[in-house]
Amino acid sequence: MEIRKIPANKTWSLRHEVMWPHKDIEYVKLENDNDGIHYGLFIKNKLISVISLFIKDNQAQFRKFATRTAKQGRGYGSKLLNYIIEESKSLGLEKIWCNAREDKVDFYKKFGLIESTNSFNRGKIKYIIMEKTLVIE
Repeated sequence: MEIRKIPANKTWSLRHEVMWPHKDIEYVKLENDNDGIHYGLFIKNKLISVISLFIKDNQAQFRKFATRTAKQGRGYGSKLLNYIIEESKSLGLEKIWCNAREDKVDFYKKFGLIESTNSFNRGKIKYIIMEKTLVIE
């Protein structure tokens, strides 16, 4: 297993396959993708999981976190999320946060993220803003 930075365009097909397969691939591209730091988890050089990190005002937002459907439940996404949390700490950032799909809130709680009072709907999906204060050790 290897985690490494990848270009934004290398995340798009996996984002599309996992998150929004019924939409056009353009739907998974972010306007500010070129401003992000994108990470991929690879097994034998095959991309298994992706996550994108956007840093602003000493905070990191992670977005478009996706793990290949056939590989979910094996801990790959957890390893990648732990990696970017530690990476954010090493960059001296104060907080990491995300817009979590409501059905994924319990998953993010395992990493110390807590629900904020802010939520919104995008289409038929409810999102909860979750955050974690980073303690530099």
